[in-house]
Amino acid sequence: MRFTSILALAALTALMPFAALAEDDDDDAPPAGLLAGPNKEGLPEVILSVGEPLGGPWKLKSGKYYEVEITADGTGEIGLAGSDFFRAIWVDEIVINGLEIRPMGVHSVEFDRAGTMEIGFVAVKPGSYTLQIPGSTAEGQKLEIVID
Repeated sequence: MRFTSILALAALTALMPFAALAEDDDDDAPPAGLLAGPNKEGLPEVILSVGEPLGGPWKLKSGKYYEVEITADGTGEIGLAGSDFFRAIWVDEIVINGLEIRPMGVHSVEFDRAGTMEIGFVAVKPGSYTLQIPGSTAEGQKLEIVID
Protein backbone atom coordinates (compact mmCIF):
# COMPACT_ATOMS: atom_id res chain seq x y z
CA MET A 1 0.00 0.00 0.00
CA ARG A 2 2.75 2.42 1.00
CA PHE A 3 4.75 1.58 -2.17
CA THR A 4 1.69 2.32 -4.38
CA SER A 5 1.20 5.71 -2.72
CA ILE A 6 4.86 6.61 -3.18
CA LEU A 7 4.71 5.53 -6.84
CA ALA A 8 1.57 7.62 -7.46
CA LEU A 9 3.15 10.65 -5.76
CA ALA A 10 6.31 10.27 -7.90
CA ALA A 11 4.23 10.08 -11.09
CA LEU A 12 2.26 13.20 -10.14
CA THR A 13 5.44 15.11 -9.32
CA ALA A 14 6.97 14.13 -12.66
CA LEU A 15 3.88 15.40 -14.56
CA MET A 16 3.59 18.76 -12.74
CA PRO A 17 5.87 20.71 -15.14
CA PHE A 18 3.75 19.52 -18.09
CA ALA A 19 0.54 20.59 -16.34
CA ALA A 20 2.03 24.05 -15.81
CA LEU A 21 2.85 24.26 -19.52
CA ALA A 22 -0.72 23.28 -20.45
CA GLU A 23 -2.06 26.09 -18.26
CA ASP A 24 0.25 28.67 -19.83
CA ASP A 25 -2.21 30.11 -22.35
CA ASP A 26 -0.20 32.64 -24.33
CA ASP A 27 -2.99 34.88 -25.69
CA ASP A 28 -0.43 37.43 -26.86
CA ALA A 29 1.15 35.07 -29.39
CA PRO A 30 0.23 35.90 -33.00
CA PRO A 31 -1.76 33.32 -34.98
CA ALA A 32 0.30 30.88 -37.00
CA GLY A 33 -0.25 28.84 -40.14
CA LEU A 34 -3.59 29.32 -41.91
CA LEU A 35 -4.66 32.12 -39.57
CA ALA A 36 -1.42 34.10 -39.88
CA GLY A 37 -1.59 37.64 -41.23
CA PRO A 38 0.30 36.94 -44.48
CA ASN A 39 -2.24 34.22 -45.36
CA LYS A 40 -5.28 36.52 -44.89
CA GLU A 41 -7.00 38.36 -47.68
CA GLY A 42 -10.03 40.62 -47.64
CA LEU A 43 -12.78 40.17 -50.22
CA PRO A 44 -15.00 42.93 -51.63
CA GLU A 45 -18.02 43.71 -49.48
CA VAL A 46 -21.25 42.01 -50.56
CA ILE A 47 -24.24 44.36 -50.45
CA LEU A 48 -27.65 42.71 -50.13
CA SER A 49 -30.34 44.94 -51.61
CA VAL A 50 -33.59 43.93 -53.27
CA GLY A 51 -33.09 43.80 -57.04
CA GLU A 52 -29.40 44.80 -56.96
CA PRO A 53 -26.51 42.62 -58.20
CA LEU A 54 -24.27 40.89 -55.66
CA GLY A 55 -20.96 41.55 -57.41
CA GLY A 56 -18.13 39.14 -58.00
CA PRO A 57 -16.96 36.83 -59.32
CA TRP A 58 -14.50 35.64 -56.68
CA LYS A 59 -11.40 33.62 -57.49
CA LEU A 60 -10.06 31.99 -54.32
CA LYS A 61 -7.07 29.78 -53.53
CA SER A 62 -7.44 26.62 -51.48
CA GLY A 63 -5.64 26.95 -48.14
CA LYS A 64 -5.94 30.76 -48.00
CA TYR A 65 -7.86 32.62 -45.27
CA TYR A 66 -10.48 35.14 -46.42
CA GLU A 67 -12.63 37.73 -44.70
CA VAL A 68 -15.78 39.22 -46.22
CA GLU A 69 -18.33 41.72 -44.94
CA ILE A 70 -21.92 41.08 -45.95
CA THR A 71 -24.19 44.10 -45.50
CA ALA A 72 -27.96 44.27 -45.93
CA ASP A 73 -29.38 47.70 -46.64
CA GLY A 74 -32.77 46.95 -45.06
CA THR A 75 -34.84 47.12 -48.28
CA GLY A 76 -36.30 43.75 -47.42
CA GLU A 77 -35.78 40.44 -45.66
CA ILE A 78 -32.94 38.99 -47.71
CA GLY A 79 -30.38 36.23 -47.41
CA LEU A 80 -27.65 34.29 -49.15
CA ALA A 81 -27.74 30.54 -49.68
CA GLY A 82 -24.98 28.32 -50.95
CA SER A 83 -24.72 25.02 -49.13
CA ASP A 84 -22.18 23.65 -51.66
CA PHE A 85 -19.94 26.66 -51.12
CA PHE A 86 -20.27 26.52 -47.34
CA ARG A 87 -19.31 22.81 -47.42
CA ALA A 88 -16.22 23.68 -49.51
CA ILE A 89 -14.85 26.08 -46.90
CA TRP A 90 -13.94 25.96 -43.21
CA VAL A 91 -15.79 28.79 -41.44
CA ASP A 92 -13.56 30.17 -38.71
CA GLU A 93 -16.03 32.72 -37.39
CA ILE A 94 -19.06 34.85 -38.14
CA VAL A 95 -19.05 38.22 -36.38
CA ILE A 96 -22.32 40.13 -35.88
CA ASN A 97 -22.33 43.31 -33.77
CA GLY A 98 -19.10 42.25 -32.09
CA LEU A 99 -20.46 38.79 -31.20
CA GLU A 100 -18.33 35.97 -32.56
CA ILE A 101 -19.97 32.75 -33.67
CA ARG A 102 -17.80 29.71 -34.40
CA PRO A 103 -20.14 27.36 -36.27
CA MET A 104 -19.57 23.73 -37.20
CA GLY A 105 -21.28 24.43 -40.52
CA VAL A 106 -23.42 26.97 -42.36
CA HIS A 107 -26.15 26.49 -44.94
CA SER A 108 -27.23 30.09 -45.44
CA VAL A 109 -27.39 33.51 -43.78
CA GLU A 110 -30.34 35.87 -43.64
CA PHE A 111 -30.97 39.48 -42.63
CA ASP A 112 -34.37 40.55 -41.32
CA ARG A 113 -33.27 44.19 -41.23
CA ALA A 114 -30.25 46.35 -42.12
CA GLY A 115 -26.95 45.20 -40.68
CA THR A 116 -23.49 43.81 -41.34
CA MET A 117 -21.81 40.51 -40.60
CA GLU A 118 -18.23 39.49 -41.23
CA ILE A 119 -17.34 35.93 -42.15
CA GLY A 120 -13.78 34.62 -41.84
CA PHE A 121 -13.08 31.36 -43.62
CA VAL A 122 -10.46 29.15 -45.25
CA ALA A 123 -11.13 28.00 -48.80
CA VAL A 124 -10.66 24.22 -48.80
CA LYS A 125 -12.23 22.27 -51.66
CA PRO A 126 -11.43 23.37 -55.24
CA GLY A 127 -14.39 23.79 -57.58
CA SER A 128 -17.04 26.22 -58.85
CA TYR A 129 -19.70 27.44 -56.46
CA THR A 130 -22.53 29.96 -56.20
CA LEU A 131 -23.94 32.12 -53.44
CA GLN A 132 -27.38 33.41 -54.35
CA ILE A 133 -30.41 35.13 -52.97
CA PRO A 134 -32.92 32.31 -52.31
CA GLY A 135 -35.88 32.31 -54.68
CA SER A 136 -34.28 34.77 -57.08
CA THR A 137 -33.75 33.82 -60.72
CA ALA A 138 -32.03 37.02 -61.88
CA GLU A 139 -28.44 36.50 -63.05
CA GLY A 140 -27.11 39.41 -60.96
CA GLN A 141 -28.54 37.87 -57.80
CA LYS A 142 -25.76 35.26 -57.85
CA LEU A 143 -22.16 35.48 -56.77
CA GLU A 144 -19.98 33.08 -58.75
CA ILE A 145 -17.00 31.63 -56.84
CA VAL A 146 -14.10 29.52 -58.05
CA ILE A 147 -11.69 27.87 -55.62
CA ASP A 148 -8.38 26.80 -57.23
